[in-house]
Amino acid sequence: MIAQQYLAEKNLPGLAVAVSVAGETVWSEGFGYANLEHRVPVWPTTKFRIGSISKPLTAAAVALLYEEDRLDVDAPVQQYVPSFPEKAYPVTTRQLGAHLGGIRHYQGMEFAIRDPYPTVEAGLTIFKDDPLIHEPGTKYQYSSYGWNLISAVVEGASGQAFLDVMRERVFEPLGMHHTVADRVDSLIYQRAGFYERFEDGTLRNGMYVDNSYKWAGGGFLSTTEDLLLFANAHLGDSFLSDKGRSLLFTEQKTTGGEGVRYGFGWRVAPDGQGRLILGHTGGSVGGTSIMIMQPDTRVVVVMLINLSNADLSLGNDLMSLFLDTVSTP
Repeated sequence: MIAQQYLAEKNLPGLAVAVSVAGETVWSEGFGYANLEHRVPVWPTTKFRIGSISKPLTAAAVALLYEEDRLDVDAPVQQYVPSFPEKAYPVTTRQLGAHLGGIRHYQGMEFAIRDPYPTVEAGLTIFKDDPLIHEPGTKYQYSSYGWNLISAVVEGASGQAFLDVMRERVFEPLGMHHTVADRVDSLIYQRAGFYERFEDGTLRNGMYVDNSYKWAGGGFLSTTEDLLLFANAHLGDSFLSDKGRSLLFTEQKTTGGEGVRYGFGWRVAPDGQGRLILGHTGGSVGGTSIMIMQPDTRVVVVMLINLSNADLSLGNDLMSLFLDTVSTP
């Protein structure tokens, strides 16, 4: 089995893989251990840290509000978050969604924050008083903190708490019953253990972190099967209209006209054979993830691993394998 061999070769604690074609799940399986000490196996319902795959989840909420004309993605963010300080240049939600907004990324050990942040607005205090790192629109520079600001925009546009919007508008309608905020103070059934690797190759428990400061950009837990549901919902018109999908999947460009291979919360780029691939990867303390789909063939591949900085090449290999299979007469 290709996944079992991959698990052994890469010395992974556990992984889950799921693949669908034309909306039908053709493979969903877990390998290795969700918890090494207790020898708890990985199941398709094991909840992993999905890291930056949280961004396309958040983008779905933005797209819904955009379709309803409740959120103007080209307005300055202060229209929805008046507490956010004005900068040298106006910043829009559309720019934030493609990492063009000039908001900085993590500094120092901010990736390993341990303090709880009780609200989305509290999470803004980490960076809100810092200057922009470039004029918005002029440069692509990846920023998870830009997504903290997007979650505050969602609250301002909807009049609801961000996590309530995600649950009521995205997770529950799509049947994503295993996708939740990674609350360290709560019992979350079938949550995987989180592991890191020493330089000598041995595994250890991941360091303690509290991801409450960044739900929107990297704070959710999910399963392979939930993410299949999520991806497939974007390949039809029952969840989002053409307007919403256009927001998400149209490659944005810098003011100089350079494409950035990113739409709104989704990477948008061709593979080696020129086939459009939509998706995202994620990296967390104790989690590495990939969710990719090819819209013409409707092939979706999701792979989740409970290890920091794990190799994701199997996910891309599986996409190529299934694309070759469905493309063959």
